[in-house]
Amino acid sequence: MFKVLVSDPISDLGIQKLADAEDVIIDKKPGLSEDELVAIIGEYDALLVRSQTRVTPRIMEAGKQLKVVGRAGVGVDNIDLNAATQRGIIVINAPDGNTITTCEHTFAMIMAVARHIPQAYQKTVSGVWDRKSFLGVELRNKVLGVMGMGRIGSEVAKRAKAFGMEIWGYDPFLTEERAEALGIRLSTVDDIVRNADFMTVHTPLTPETRHMIGRNQFEVMKKGMRIVNCARGGIIDELALVEAIEQGIVAGAAFDVFEVEPPAADHPFLKLPQVIVTPHLGASTVEAQENVAIDVSEQVLNILRGKPFINAVNMPPIPANLLNIIQPYFPLVEKLGNFAAQLVEGAVEEITVNYSGELADLDTQPLTRHVVRGVLSHHLGSEQVNVVNSLHLAKERNVNIVVQKSPLSRDFTNLVTVTLRSKKEERLVAGTLLSGYGPRVVQIDKFPVDVAPEGNLILVSHNDKPGIIGRVGTLLGNNDVNIATMQVGRKIIGGAAIMVLSVDKGASKEVLAELASLADLNNAKEINLL
Repeated sequence: MFKVLVSDPISDLGIQKLADAEDVIIDKKPGLSEDELVAIIGEYDALLVRSQTRVTPRIMEAGKQLKVVGRAGVGVDNIDLNAATQRGIIVINAPDGNTITTCEHTFAMIMAVARHIPQAYQKTVSGVWDRKSFLGVELRNKVLGVMGMGRIGSEVAKRAKAFGMEIWGYDPFLTEERAEALGIRLSTVDDIVRNADFMTVHTPLTPETRHMIGRNQFEVMKKGMRIVNCARGGIIDELALVEAIEQGIVAGAAFDVFEVEPPAADHPFLKLPQVIVTPHLGASTVEAQENVAIDVSEQVLNILRGKPFINAVNMPPIPANLLNIIQPYFPLVEKLGNFAAQLVEGAVEEITVNYSGELADLDTQPLTRHVVRGVLSHHLGSEQVNVVNSLHLAKERNVNIVVQKSPLSRDFTNLVTVTLRSKKEERLVAGTLLSGYGPRVVQIDKFPVDVAPEGNLILVSHNDKPGIIGRVGTLLGNNDVNIATMQVGRKIIGGAAIMVLSVDKGASKEVLAELASLADLNNAKEINLL
């Protein structure tokens, strides 16, 4: 018999599968202190929590039989993942349980902003019968731009099609084939900004997506756009949106999330009649709260019975002898994946990882998980992607993973090569560990280099001509961008070449565009490996 402790309030329906299992005994004891949990956890095989219980190293150390900690929700910040991993305890969550609920809230916001429902309600209950001030618009035949075609964005698109809307979708992993299967138009951010009547965002908040809709986008936006954000505060520049509303560019907005929550009492969203706000209610339904508990209960049962499971958020134990060899490579290979993701244009369709040298004789799956995490986290954010779910998330997005091994490596004891392929191009980054120097990038596409994969880098593609380095240095200096190190790679004198600059701070898009416009320069791209 397996014993499961439920230490936070969870509905009976949410844990029904565990309750019905003949080989499980459930104890519900919410509100226990850390000391009280430490005193009893030793007799349990599983611990089920929400956000109230803090699962500390002390609790896990006392849990001699503890095999799994289940979080009935998405965030796991109340669980010490390192302590769990060290003790071989699996931590799982429920990332899919609020998909439909958030989708439906998004659609409620779309309807509300189209028909001014909260504003009309407020005026009516205040005693004013005003039918003239709230002229709305139909959804039928309007273009809806969906930024982020993951689980929630795809569900929003399905419902919008039923309303007769034309769907334009953007996602860094969205291919033509998948867009066609969903019945939507594959678009860029710029396409949506210029052409959509409504726009809803469903991307994670990452350095790449922070203020992805800002002043530059509002300047070229289709006049009369209506914007909805039920994803994360910060994806849309709030102050720039206020300006766009005041200038008549944006007709209305509906926000469930804010850059700072709760928003300040003087936040302009709270005073503009064109803006509808709710207090982060995307996942707040009875069904969603039950669904996350049901999802976690199913996975806990699978783990206890030794069956396959998903949604683990920490790394399963690796044999100590293998871990000692491959652990130093974890930061390197993750940076290689992230580096390559920032190089490639278009939706990634295939990730190829080649292990050369002594690594070829080892179990490299843990390394591959780190590579894929590096690739996906550039677009999805490090909070959503971990070394356990990275392969699963890649499969969900139809990204093929290919692992190759070459016992011999010509120039290095060990070499890891990451190649990303999209419909547009194929890009390659290779790296190794150098004794005394640590992780190094030693090849970018066909060019040999020697670069530490860290900090802010600028990658310049150029023709190998005299004076190039001087012109680049002068331009960056004039823009207060200080160069720390410089590497130049070429195959033949006078041919194609690359320059990798390590700089003290990131360069603006304007500076990068100015760089690319210099004579004999083909492209300039910032690579952020902080």
